[in-house]
Amino acid sequence: MLKVAFQEPVQELILQVEECMLAQAEGAHPQLASALDHLLSSGGKRIRVAFTLLIGEMLGGNRQMLVTLAAALELLHTATLVHDDLIDGSLIRRGNPTLNAKWSSTATVLTGDFLFARAAKLAAEVKLIPVMQLFAETLAVIVNGEITQLFGRRVFAGREEYERRIYAKTASLFEAAATTAGIVSGVPPDIVDKVKHIGFEVGMSFQIVDDILDFTGQQTTNGKPVANDLRQGIVTLPTLYYLEEFPEDPVCKAIAQGKIVSQDDLERLIQAIRTCGAVERSLQEANEYLERSRVVLMEFPISPARHGLEELARFVGQRSK
Repeated sequence: MLKVAFQEPVQELILQVEECMLAQAEGAHPQLASALDHLLSSGGKRIRVAFTLLIGEMLGGNRQMLVTLAAALELLHTATLVHDDLIDGSLIRRGNPTLNAKWSSTATVLTGDFLFARAAKLAAEVKLIPVMQLFAETLAVIVNGEITQLFGRRVFAGREEYERRIYAKTASLFEAAATTAGIVSGVPPDIVDKVKHIGFEVGMSFQIVDDILDFTGQQTTNGKPVANDLRQGIVTLPTLYYLEEFPEDPVCKAIAQGKIVSQDDLERLIQAIRTCGAVERSLQEANEYLERSRVVLMEFPISPARHGLEELARFVGQRSK
């Protein structure tokens, strides 16, 4: 696990979350234990784990309950990545082979299912009905979002549809992390609503930055070709901004209408999106989400946890992969 500034206030708790997640393979088939070890040791900054813990620490929550909650949410996230990589045919994640690069599709799906089950078990161990309900609802939102995207490829998605999609894909889990951390901490409903709002804003920004990196990253880093979403007919924010600027671009219109375009035309369009200012405008929008989260965050007393959340928001807006 890579160490970054926002982890510092909860570093020891993050290590406990790691131990809790690894322990979920006890008694399972050795291949499942090997798979979980591979998934958890493949890098990553545990952003959602740190976010959950920092919210809970800021609110004075019970640390053991927060560790269990963070482990449940991270296993849920990990399970969705396992299935996403299989669906997308991704062979590399964070520079390491994905499970589906090593195993059959059947084994990969079953591993994801196992992680979902263990995540639900941990959520139940918190012994709070609202937490278990929200956990289940969030999983349904994520899966429904994936289905919607799968069947909506090569179908034009306007701004509202894009926002619904990135909420389902990413922001819903950040929102759930903040909300359940608030519930576990036993704070009043108005405080839970405030941290829920922070989770929403940070999550939306996170996915927008992901969509930017899809255009600006390198294939060797991401394990996917540049503009992989667009190549699959998925319209994200940089493309939406390009369409606003150049609504008559025939290639972009063709993609928006679900038509197949030539490789040369697609490469030209990708380069045009990368250089027309659409990326910069998308980044500005991502930072506007983060600024709204900071406004709410500043309502809480100064503490190491609040400072960690400020650092986390800064990292989300500035990350390069």
